[in-house]
Amino acid sequence: MDLSQLRQQIDTIDRQIVNLYEERMDVSRQVAEYKIETGKKVFDKQREQEKIAGVKALTHNDFNSHGVEELFEQIMSMSRKLQYQLLAAHGSEGRLPFIGVEELETDCARVVYQGAEGSYSQAAMRRFFGENVNAFHVETFRDAMSAIDEGSADFAVLPIENSTAGIVNEIYDLLVEFENYIVGEQVIPIEHCLLALPGTKMEEIKRVYSHPQSLMQSARYLAEHDWQQISMQNNAFAALKVAKEKDKTQAAIASEYAGETYGLEILKKGINDSDSNSTRFIIVTNQKIFRKNANKISLCLEIPHESGSLYHILSHFIYNNLNMTKIESRPIPDRNWEYRFFIDFEGNLADSAVKNALRGLREEARSMKILGNY
Repeated sequence: MDLSQLRQQIDTIDRQIVNLYEERMDVSRQVAEYKIETGKKVFDKQREQEKIAGVKALTHNDFNSHGVEELFEQIMSMSRKLQYQLLAAHGSEGRLPFIGVEELETDCARVVYQGAEGSYSQAAMRRFFGENVNAFHVETFRDAMSAIDEGSADFAVLPIENSTAGIVNEIYDLLVEFENYIVGEQVIPIEHCLLALPGTKMEEIKRVYSHPQSLMQSARYLAEHDWQQISMQNNAFAALKVAKEKDKTQAAIASEYAGETYGLEILKKGINDSDSNSTRFIIVTNQKIFRKNANKISLCLEIPHESGSLYHILSHFIYNNLNMTKIESRPIPDRNWEYRFFIDFEGNLADSAVKNALRGLREEARSMKILGNY
């Protein structure tokens, strides 16, 4: 038998497979209608596990056994997604505890940011809320989240990601811990400056203070000098320390704005390694609201610690034609080698495709938290 004949056989088998697939999905549709009438859940993990074991037992070698397992996992996944769509079509999308608003109420809002005056966080806050914002600052990210939680602030401005140094791990962990939600974001270009007391010469400097990420972002420049690098909670705190202690052996890496705020001289501008360096800040509140024109959703997932879990979870974005723009993982405390996944994707909580995807994610993930739509 030549190759063309073998290919014809494959084509014939494939047509049969397609016909059987469509027949199976038609039965799945009937199952969905039954579940809608009886209120049964779509995802029945025990039933699926029994089904996988059954079809694997029909194969004749290990290779085919693994292949059939993967094939039927996908077939059942498609069946579930069809059933989720039918539930939505019957008005059973499920209510999300978020309220859509035209605009955020910011006119009389009190805003908190981490750091000191002159920080990039303050710059992001003013860019988002305006120059005359009613604001105060705190020492730590936790303090900022607590201020919203207890009601002393309406919004917080927090750095979540830098284009060079990556994510701010603590912010991700705090978003899980606190019942606060993202309602906006602001991207600020970063230009680090070497700041010192007026009249300071380069050769006088022995120690440089800044936030760990700013030190990392300026690593190439710092490698040219034999200076002790000391981490601070915030760039502006570093500038404040140098200004207060009036020691010419000390310098800070911070913004030009911080230098102006504390009367420091700029010895060198733009010492960060990347010319396109920027930091993304999130605007957080304790209200479950989203702007009706919001187009990005952030969520956190915990999934079963087993083979294929993440693969199946991500298929909900693909099947609903949603563009996932970011995924990060963070360790789960007290559960070695298990991780939470943080996902950003394009969409609005009012969109039917988003509701459909979230229903599937909520049923199949171990836990899910919507962090915000903004």
